Amino acid sequence: MDQKVLVLNGDYTAITLCSVQKAFVLLFLDKAEMIAKSDGTLRTISQAYPKPSIIRLQRYVRVPYKGIALSRHNLFKRDHFECQYCGSTKTLTLDHVIPRSRGGDSSWTNLLTACARCNHAKGHRTPAEAGLTIRQQPKKPTLAGFLKLSAGTIDQTWHAYLN
Repeated sequence: MDQKVLVLNGDYTAITLCSVQKAFVLLFLDKAEMIAKSDGTLRTISQAYPKPSIIRLQRYVRVPYKGIALSRHNLFKRDHFECQYCGSTKTLTLDHVIPRSRGGDSSWTNLLTACARCNHAKGHRTPAEAGLTIRQQPKKPTLAGFLKLSAGTIDQTWHAYLN
């Protein structure tokens, strides 16, 4: 039951993920309609219902997009919880590509995940000066891309709405 359900707004744009239980409540109260089913059923004492994979809200909900919060956990998630210099998954820290001592800011494009060893070896230098190569250039994630990361396993039917 820890499976996620993709929630679409009234105009079929992806807005969030929710639990199967929450999706079922929205369907049961006629606040949403089922777009796609997943394998399995939800059973009550007297009935069985298909398990939702994608639901669409009946009414358009204005969601002010504030962007994805710049946080330690979200940065680690964007970088797949691995060092962007060596690929290690142990003792992860955050590293400024352009060091703060040289005017580097704390932004999506200047922060990346690094293990303590690589971060210490880099010090107050740029990766090029330290002889390190970045595996994947840091960039700000999109909402659809971040929903893919948050979901873990993605149902094949979601691809049409997350691209």
